[in-house]
Amino acid sequence: MIDAASSSLTVLGIETSCDETAAAVVHRTGQGAGTVLAERLLSQLAEHAPYGGVVPEIAARAHLVHLDRLIGEAMTEAGLDFSALDAVAATAGPGLIGGVMVGATMGKAIAAVRGLPFIAINHLEGHALSVRLVDADIQFPYLLLLVSGGHCQLLAVDGVGRYRRLGGTVDDAVGESFDKVAKMLGLGYPGGPALERAAKDGDPARFKLPRPMAGRAGCDFSFSGLKTAVRQTAERLPEGAFSSRDLADLSASFQAAVVDVLADRSASAMRSFGKAKGKPPAFVVAGGVAANAPIRTALRNLAGENGFRFVAPPPALCTDNAAMIGWAGIERLALGLSDRLDFKPRPRWPLEELAQT
Repeated sequence: MIDAASSSLTVLGIETSCDETAAAVVHRTGQGAGTVLAERLLSQLAEHAPYGGVVPEIAARAHLVHLDRLIGEAMTEAGLDFSALDAVAATAGPGLIGGVMVGATMGKAIAAVRGLPFIAINHLEGHALSVRLVDADIQFPYLLLLVSGGHCQLLAVDGVGRYRRLGGTVDDAVGESFDKVAKMLGLGYPGGPALERAAKDGDPARFKLPRPMAGRAGCDFSFSGLKTAVRQTAERLPEGAFSSRDLADLSASFQAAVVDVLADRSASAMRSFGKAKGKPPAFVVAGGVAANAPIRTALRNLAGENGFRFVAPPPALCTDNAAMIGWAGIERLALGLSDRLDFKPRPRWPLEELAQT
């Protein structure tokens, strides 16, 4: 087993779970500090925008075309040969299975040819551990709000591969709701950033929208009813007279409702998580939705009010990226964990199952 306390480690990370093709070379010093030596990311937004969402076949083909080049460019920028790597880590799920297979197969091939350990990374664990790449002071356990396009969960992170689910969405994920509402309002794709921009100058109090699950026991979420309320509100506006002011106000009202729901459910999780004596526990927010500025501000205030230290990765590490995959690979490698080359990629892979692998 590699000594986690003293080993310097360098890992190539590969991410192809959705519509970003990415490769990164990540290093950890013997003291635990992380550094991204090089990173390459190719967005496929232009290819998918005409369809209003990600087309799995288009995404997989783009990964096939560009991944090899991006890996080569990342290695060149890092100034390293493959012999300098300690392992190769690739997203092996959850995600669009065609894309996941492209990245995992490439990672296995490099590992096999170079005689390196291969590490199959759960994409959600990449998000969950990404904060430790930029903040070596984050210690286990911590409370995690994982909010992305397809996931919305509150988890107690007890260690690498050790996750306790406190709550999750019973229907739509919050990122999915942003995309659907943005499409409904004609804001384009990707929906999250477009809706945040539209809401910037809007009146969040103009339209009275529900806060599903707010005030209930537990830590679960629901967003489908909120999404329906937005549609019904839009339909009640005068036909043909849907102004830019209406659009801004409805976007702001929706975003405010989401912020309130996330804050209410997170507050419930904080009460469940409890507080240890001494240093305040960390409340970590990760995933693509964590890049939303009003959400970050509200959750930072909530953490302070409840005695938690608020931590979120920089926006570039919130969206899908290979640096977080490389870092998750380092965290696992430091514990002596790697995977066989016959590891099967998974379209679904709950975090709670990691303790069994």
